[in-house]
Amino acid sequence: MTEVISRRAPNGFGGARHSWHRAQPAAAHDSGIVCKYWLHGNCTRNPCRFLHIHKAILSNLPSQPLRVVTKRANEVQNDRNVKRRTSPEDALDTQNARNVKRRTSPEDAIDTKVNQGGITKKPFVEEKVVEEKVVESVKHRVAVDQKPTAVCNDVVPEKVLHKICVDWLKKSCVLGEKCKYMHSWSSSNDFSKMVQLEGHQKAVTGINLLSGSDKLFTSSEDGTVRMWNCHTGECIVEANTGSPVWCLASEGPWVFAGITNAIKAWNIETQLELTLNAPGGHVYSLDMVDGVLYCGLQDGSILVWKLNSEAASFEGPMLVKGHTGAVVSLFRGGTWLYSGSVDKTVKMWDFKNMVCIHTLQKHSEEVMSVLCWERYLLSSSLDKTIKVWGFTEEGNVEVIHTHFEDNGILSLSGMHDAAGNPILLCSCNDNSVRLYDLPSFVERGRIYANEDVRKIHIGPRGQFFTGDEAGAVSVWRCSGDFSGLLDNISAA
Repeated sequence: MTEVISRRAPNGFGGARHSWHRAQPAAAHDSGIVCKYWLHGNCTRNPCRFLHIHKAILSNLPSQPLRVVTKRANEVQNDRNVKRRTSPEDALDTQNARNVKRRTSPEDAIDTKVNQGGITKKPFVEEKVVEEKVVESVKHRVAVDQKPTAVCNDVVPEKVLHKICVDWLKKSCVLGEKCKYMHSWSSSNDFSKMVQLEGHQKAVTGINLLSGSDKLFTSSEDGTVRMWNCHTGECIVEANTGSPVWCLASEGPWVFAGITNAIKAWNIETQLELTLNAPGGHVYSLDMVDGVLYCGLQDGSILVWKLNSEAASFEGPMLVKGHTGAVVSLFRGGTWLYSGSVDKTVKMWDFKNMVCIHTLQKHSEEVMSVLCWERYLLSSSLDKTIKVWGFTEEGNVEVIHTHFEDNGILSLSGMHDAAGNPILLCSCNDNSVRLYDLPSFVERGRIYANEDVRKIHIGPRGQFFTGDEAGAVSVWRCSGDFSGLLDNISAA
């Protein structure tokens, strides 16, 4: 239905009348939309523009749209009676009949034009008789349904996938199973949340579980490094570095925290504490493999130290330059060191002499994470893609597959399920972590957090950890028996 609005122009515009059309809201019987507030029992509108009827009842109604019953049939019959009257007293009735003709509905006007165009149509009166019966039936059903029975109240609305109830997060949702949003941290039964560790006041920037130990280390932009007891979930030690901690790494008894222009190092067996100078701004990435410590800096350079176990010290550093932006991800796999940077590139280095062999330039935004899986390299970016790289017969490295997401990708990690199948964990900047089967990229499920997940760390026996920007560290578990299986995805 369209409403015509007229307005007379002010003086100086010829006093012309301007008009425009404004669409009216569709009636409930036209839209076929069920009132969502009525479904939850709290609609206060009378009349309501939406239907107060359940989809189960609505689906049994006729498929053709119902037209509103008008008084056209009676008006036509009255008009015929008026024409038969000849007495003077009938003059007034004749005028009334003419007025009735002028007050026809827009639907009647369309019917008149159709008839004038030479198109025959069944009598309108016969259609109205059928429609009146159908509409009366609908009115009866709606009238009964406006007082919901116990059966109607038990109907659970269709769930909205991949969206957690905000009220449930605040522990204030009163709808229970009737809520259409998720009341769970995971969309799959394969992954369950075991416990959440609270303590950090700002974003979690690093998570590391020492090999063969039950001590979990976490770092945060609040400037602290915490050590947790994995059995009790209790924070045992809190070390304040005096500066925001941007990353965390560990190997053996050593734990490393990257701060601004320096690296803090602790040996938890000897209680030795060292500070390694790293001029170049924030230390955004760390990785230690086989006694060699790699450090990615804000100015785009990479520093390399080698551990001297006998002297309990680190030799170096070796300075390596190549990136033009901050190095935010480092991963050593096989004979290569991979580095991802905000300059939108991934570089492959020969880790023995730290010579750059390949520069990969297919991403259009910052590269946030790099990861090895078998013979392949995976890189993720804020351009909403995960690229899988492989060697060609000519020895070049090219993209062999691109996976697209709806949001920017912050971090990658990998593990195996109980059957030994590889799973890719991918955190996006929509407060979720996607889990995919490899190499098919078929989604296994999603887990959620209050804020974006910045770090993912894989533990033993199907456990993994996530840290979000709100400062929460969550402990998760993948279902199944994990005895004798590898704990993470890495290069052979």
